[in-house]
Amino acid sequence: MLSAYPACFFKEDSGYSVVFPDLNYLSTCGETLDEALTAAVDCLAGYLYWLKNDGDSAPEASAPTAVNPAAIAQELEIEPAEAFVNLITVDVAEYARKHFEKSVRKNITIPAWLNEAALQQNINFSQVLQEALKQKLNISDRRRA
Repeated sequence: MLSAYPACFFKEDSGYSVVFPDLNYLSTCGETLDEALTAAVDCLAGYLYWLKNDGDSAPEASAPTAVNPAAIAQELEIEPAEAFVNLITVDVAEYARKHFEKSVRKNITIPAWLNEAALQQNINFSQVLQEALKQKLNISDRRRA
């Protein structure tokens, strides 16, 4: 399902700042407009993904014409060289599959005797490593969006 939110883009000395006024002024940036657009999609996808994982609902998006970038800039106390509103869209579930939930391969080294003992007990090394890392990092299980 496609999600769409208006974002204010502010041209500043170091590039572009991007602010989502409907999402508690969630913000990101990029040195170029292309980088800022890419960062905006990633930022929006991540925010909506974690909202859903936490059981929270996303706020309703404003119409792009209802967002006043000058008023947002004044509220944030910034003076951009230029400002405009752009609608940022993302399929959160698809984005999450490609970027947040993609498994990565890790090679580990363990003593041969420990490997043999684990194989004899049909231990799933990936599962054990994931459980150990979650426990060590104090991270609860993450569910798909």
